[in-house]
Amino acid sequence: MNANNLTGSTASPMAIRPLTRGDYKTLWLSSLGGALEFYDFIIFVFFAPVIAQLFFPPDMPDWLRSVQTFGIFAAGYLARPLGGIIVAHYGDLLGRKRMFLLSVLLMSVPTLLMGVSPTYATAGVMAPVFLLILRILQGAAVGGEVPGAWVFVSEHVPEKHVGYACGTLTAGLTAGILLGSLVATAVHKNFGTHEITAYAWRIPFLLGGVFGLISVYLRRWLSETPVFVEMKQRRSLAAEIPLRAVLRDHRLAVVVAIVLTWMLSADIVVVILMTPQVLQKQFHLSAETALIANSAATLALGFGCITAGWIAGLVGPRRTIAVGAVALGACYYLLFREMAGHPGWLVPLYALSGFTVGVVAVIPFVMVSMFPAVVRFSGISFSYNLSYAVFGGLTPIAVSVIMKSSPHAPVLYVSALCVVGIACTPFIRTKPRDVALN
Repeated sequence: MNANNLTGSTASPMAIRPLTRGDYKTLWLSSLGGALEFYDFIIFVFFAPVIAQLFFPPDMPDWLRSVQTFGIFAAGYLARPLGGIIVAHYGDLLGRKRMFLLSVLLMSVPTLLMGVSPTYATAGVMAPVFLLILRILQGAAVGGEVPGAWVFVSEHVPEKHVGYACGTLTAGLTAGILLGSLVATAVHKNFGTHEITAYAWRIPFLLGGVFGLISVYLRRWLSETPVFVEMKQRRSLAAEIPLRAVLRDHRLAVVVAIVLTWMLSADIVVVILMTPQVLQKQFHLSAETALIANSAATLALGFGCITAGWIAGLVGPRRTIAVGAVALGACYYLLFREMAGHPGWLVPLYALSGFTVGVVAVIPFVMVSMFPAVVRFSGISFSYNLSYAVFGGLTPIAVSVIMKSSPHAPVLYVSALCVVGIACTPFIRTKPRDVALN
């Protein structure tokens, strides 16, 4: 079969065919696995106070225990680039599906082990050390999972549906955040403080590990991407270390991907993760009210991702990012402006802001388009994970520092990154997915 038929050349009927039942199966299983893996990665933060109490000496100051606990959490982010590079390297050489299975397995096992980990009272100083090792493994796993999932779904569907596929997968990842929030809420609602400290904190980790292993089993039914199969048949896989080729031949794509990922990480971290605490402090909302609104925003984000990806497939990523970034900046500003006089509008305005954050789903579409298939996994993984490790960690610090001089720091930071995203659009280069095979 001709390579164009497999990879989505615009001249081929394969490029414009509708999505098949097999395509939807691939999208569903990939999104489900991504949701469960992201749940495993973030559930740690919902139980950080309990972990701090159980895994460090009881005579240690509370602030120091919190710092060390979040340090272990941050280690997962720092491990993402290295893990992503290694997984992507073999994904470009050995196959997308193999690494797709490995990443979810590498996430599930550490999560399951966290659920049975000995505490400081049992294992002493080895308890936090063991927890740190497991967290690093989780970071390495998610570093390979997210870029790998985008590559996997984009190389399965026709070219005209790549935006929708990336949007659907990204929605699955955000569903993992919502699932973590709901499970944490259920645990706190059904168990008392003493029960949570004694044993109930383990339940979310055990569930995550079991669900992850189920996801591994389900992913066995997925097939290798047609793009990789054709490259292997034609013996056109990378003849050198893929990352070396990326850094030498695709520097513009790397820079654009890093900057756009900065926008992606800032929008998620500030609008979805930080805003509930900011609203509580600035407008004296209860934690319950802020979390309910946050759940609505996270749910709306999933629909926004699918919508933005679909629109990008119709009108292109440049226009979608430009319009979406303006809409996000305006809606997020409106949320803070109206909260002072109309606190009853919190849920709809926050949900609207969450929906517009969905523009970030166009960013993986851009990265998939800019890197040729032969080094696509490595190019996306390096750019995305490096940017997320740096800016994902610095964003909360930067916003906190700015808030000392301006209560509008979150809005200013998100708006600035929206402008940066718009400024990147002229440098976006989309290519047919078969160029790497020519």
